[in-house]
Amino acid sequence: MPYLPTRLRPAMTAVAVPLLLLAGACSPSTSDTSQSAKASTKPPGGLARFYDQDLAFGSCKGYGTTPADEKAFADPGLQCARLDVPLDYSEPAGRKGQIAVLRVPARGQSKGPLLLNSGGPGGTGQNFAAQTGTALAKSPVTESFDLVGFDPRGVGASKPAISCFSEEDYLAGDVRTELVLTAGRFTEEDTERLVDKCARGSGGVQNLGSVSTRDTVRDMDILRSALGGKKLNFLGQSYGTRIGALYAEQYPGNVRSMVLDGAVDPHLGSERRLSQYSGFQRSFDKMAEACAAGKDCPLGTDPKQATEKFQKIARPLLEKPLTYGQGMRFTYNDLMDAVISGLYYQAVWPKITKGIAEVRSGNPEQLLAISAAFSGRGPDGSGSNFDVANYAITCMDEARMTPEQAVEMRGRTYRAAPFVDPGTGTEGARDTCEFWPAEPKTTYPFPDRVDGLPATLTISITGDPSTPHQAGVNLAETLDGSLLTVKGEQHTIAASGVNACVNKAVADYLIHLRTPSESTTCTL
Repeated sequence: MPYLPTRLRPAMTAVAVPLLLLAGACSPSTSDTSQSAKASTKPPGGLARFYDQDLAFGSCKGYGTTPADEKAFADPGLQCARLDVPLDYSEPAGRKGQIAVLRVPARGQSKGPLLLNSGGPGGTGQNFAAQTGTALAKSPVTESFDLVGFDPRGVGASKPAISCFSEEDYLAGDVRTELVLTAGRFTEEDTERLVDKCARGSGGVQNLGSVSTRDTVRDMDILRSALGGKKLNFLGQSYGTRIGALYAEQYPGNVRSMVLDGAVDPHLGSERRLSQYSGFQRSFDKMAEACAAGKDCPLGTDPKQATEKFQKIARPLLEKPLTYGQGMRFTYNDLMDAVISGLYYQAVWPKITKGIAEVRSGNPEQLLAISAAFSGRGPDGSGSNFDVANYAITCMDEARMTPEQAVEMRGRTYRAAPFVDPGTGTEGARDTCEFWPAEPKTTYPFPDRVDGLPATLTISITGDPSTPHQAGVNLAETLDGSLLTVKGEQHTIAASGVNACVNKAVADYLIHLRTPSESTTCTL
């Protein structure tokens, strides 16, 4: 399960309320994008042609990869372009890739670009920029900065994009890429076949090795230069905090400001999966408490028995999935994906419990809606490549597990989050990256300390189910930056515009570089 899907914040609200499109044209940006305004630092060897490029912003037609994106990107106030980057930084004169970029021009006198990353890995920054422009429509941040979202390499409208499955595969439910943390068994032949499918769908084996986060960080520095920025302003949430922290490590002198919201713990490697699933169990238990206080709760009236009640509803799907639509199947893993997706936000918990009750009576419609909001994939199987991009980037970022280690990790995960335990044992778990055609450029764990940075702002929510509060404490200490603690039950907050306390702290920092005092705490 990824840290944050690209459209979870806005789209989870959309389960109940339609998304608002950006309304009206924005005023043109007044930021200087001339060559003279570009960073004075000399580009790394062989990369001058990339650092010196000018982006040709124009219509965003053709940049959306989902129907929702196409509709949102039709707003004439949005501007799109493609950034050339080397697919292999060790061979900068070789094949090029293109990064899809979307800009929401500042409503007033622009201080320059604010780069955004929505999380994932696999989240589309283009969609995030458009949604954030709406959420912060009256904020001093959108008055003062051009919002710039980019689809990281392998993601969304960037080229080449990762693709592993056909629409027919999605409709059939045959799309599993994670066999450590979910029910099911994979053989060595299964994992090899999966990687072969990804290579064919993604334009060749060589493209599978080009999507590491470390490569994305280098792309981001090229984008900083191409946008005319001498220093980087960045707001990243969830996995986006990993991108920001790695950028800070590699280019500390190029940072002006950095908001890191819902931090990935810099101290943990694979152990962070366990802390994440412990967080999901905590949120599941709190959801069960709220459900038990109401009427007709499918998890029962005793929250201590909620996991057992849930398992009695979920486990029969292992042998007998529900059917819906034109013979499509709703499986145990589909149920888990939907429930975990909804746990990110407390406001969605009643919809989860309603969906669980409906599944008990044979109807998966409510949970399918939650999954669709999470994945960006429609009922016909078309849509976002979030899931497979997440898989590919993870393969390039993390050390591989042996089958024995994968089995052990599955067992530890079930113990950390009993509600996901299918009751079938731990055998059959594998690292589905074992035949990935390139060695990972590992990003975990992070160095103990990064020096030479200006002040950074890390935001961490006490009840975050995916990136625990302590992870934010650790990241702020690693970067020698400021920490803003937010009391509440959800994942990320800075780009939503819904909390006046957080809004003020973020605006004061980004615009004036004033960080909140150590005693500042916000409440949702």
